[in-house]
Amino acid sequence: MPTPFKNMDDSTSGGMMEDAFGAFKMTRKQRLIGFGLCFVVGAVISGLSFICLTMGNIPGWAIMYTAGNITSLMSTSFWTGFSAQFKKMFDPTRRIASSIFLGSMVTTLIIALKTRVVLWCLICCAIQFLALFWYSASYIPFAREMIIKVLRKVLSIVGLR
Repeated sequence: MPTPFKNMDDSTSGGMMEDAFGAFKMTRKQRLIGFGLCFVVGAVISGLSFICLTMGNIPGWAIMYTAGNITSLMSTSFWTGFSAQFKKMFDPTRRIASSIFLGSMVTTLIIALKTRVVLWCLICCAIQFLALFWYSASYIPFAREMIIKVLRKVLSIVGLR
């Protein structure tokens, strides 16, 4: 039976491991487990980073939050492979969101490690989150259009539009 996901049939196929190491093959179950574990670990790391923030450890927070986002983002590589994931990140529909996401991760780390200004770190973190959200929505058919419609509705209710 055909599946909507590339490399997600019951047979083994390379996916991320073959792209990265050229030898390993993974079954659909292994890829789903890898995706789930990677995504959950990334979310936990990002969540735990806020403990560092409340303790005033800005560099620790920035590093953990960014590492969590990278880990969560890499989870999709279990479906498509590293090189395919990287290529998809820079498709015309995702290019801007990907660039903002990657740039905000770098900026978050620079600000946290060099200036340690909490407000700027929080702003960069918010931009990082929104860019990842917008990037992720590009994989769901019509999700971006739905988000825009909801935001327009909310803004009209609040009176800002």
